[in-house]
Amino acid sequence: MSTPPLASGPEGPRALRPLLDTVLEALDEGARARGGPLPAGGPDTVAARMREALGEALPDQGDPHALHTLIRAFAEGAADPAHPRCAAHLHCPPLALATAADLAASALNPSLDSWDQAPAASELELLVAGALAREIYGQPGEDPGTAPDSLITTGGTESNQLALLLARETYGGSVRLVCGANAHHSLARAAWLLGLPDPVVVPAPAGTLHPAALDEALSHLPGPLLVAATAGTTDAGLIDPLPQIAARCAAHGARLHIDAAYGGGLLFSDRHRARLAGLDTADTVTLDLHKLGWQPAAAGLLAVKNRRDLTALRHHADYLNAADDTQAGLPDLLGRSLRTTRRPDVLKLAVTLRTLGRSGLGTLVDQVCARAREFAALVDEHPGFELHARPAISTVLFRPAGATDDTVAAVRRALLTDGRAVLGRARLDGRLWLKATLLNPATGPADLAALLHLVAARQATLVEGHTPR
Repeated sequence: MSTPPLASGPEGPRALRPLLDTVLEALDEGARARGGPLPAGGPDTVAARMREALGEALPDQGDPHALHTLIRAFAEGAADPAHPRCAAHLHCPPLALATAADLAASALNPSLDSWDQAPAASELELLVAGALAREIYGQPGEDPGTAPDSLITTGGTESNQLALLLARETYGGSVRLVCGANAHHSLARAAWLLGLPDPVVVPAPAGTLHPAALDEALSHLPGPLLVAATAGTTDAGLIDPLPQIAARCAAHGARLHIDAAYGGGLLFSDRHRARLAGLDTADTVTLDLHKLGWQPAAAGLLAVKNRRDLTALRHHADYLNAADDTQAGLPDLLGRSLRTTRRPDVLKLAVTLRTLGRSGLGTLVDQVCARAREFAALVDEHPGFELHARPAISTVLFRPAGATDDTVAAVRRALLTDGRAVLGRARLDGRLWLKATLLNPATGPADLAALLHLVAARQATLVEGHTPR
């Protein structure tokens, strides 16, 4: 048996080209077989199709057609975030150019744990990470040692965990997390993972952290304290009053972290950027560009106002960052992540930022925010629906008027089983709401109207007790 061709090296492009043709053909066939945003039939049907396509996972003899067979089945059984009726989660359709850049990263397979495995990637990461940190904090002062910086992460969960870790180490090994009831679940989980006390949860009756309630909590808690605010909640995309929260933190000597995994993309928009006023006051900020950045996952960042905070991550492994190598000028990469092997996720970010620029990305942000306002207006004008509130970013919460929570849940599940629409769910104000998270800039007014019509029709069939053809 001959050696299978490799993705890199002199023969790499020649080996990849026919395989890419196979992949693209299989993706197309799978999408046409699926015929909608989600495969029809529900979990059991999809699982059966996938089991049939896979057959034996590790056969004695290989199948030369496995690439086509499995990619086609994978695509047929996928949720397609580029479909205008796929709008449940903060799950964006990735840009083609970012996906193409990711192919190059996979082919060359650099590992960002030592310079000799990733010479160009390590420099590119420093440049892009620094630029994104300056996008939040502005230009640094005269001391480069205290300039802002950022780390590339797998997403909001890892970024939030790192933020708590840096706070703990800054305070000498102990800190108490204070967050709103609207905070992302990863913050409480990070506190548990790091062995910190249970978080103090401040009420968020309007969906955002209440500054007066925060002030009351900080007045009665012993330090050191870390306050976590949110710029773009998962359920409704709401943004906490960041300047007021920052002022309370300053008054009580508390450290501030802002989870802007969702809302951070507003930085690129001249129209919406001002809504993140106060972001630059935070000691650490979570960003997630596989949301409002249109990147293939993963594409997270943790920005730090003062790069000296990152010294807590320094680590030595002689085979990766020997002291004499570092003294000779080889960059030390171990202090830029808790992970060892790291793929160069920065490449797709760099290609996107350089190709589109701030204005191009800002236009995409403006488009999805505009689509959300349009969809909210359709809901508000429809007598058969109730709108929760005007969208804060690109998330719209709505429900059939007069429906019970059980009916709302059943409508969502029925649409999923049909494979005709993918909507999320959120429980706010004691009621269950359907959630449309609009992250596809290509979605148009007709798509929005069709989505609302489909929900209305599916509710009607459930109420009448039969399933549509």
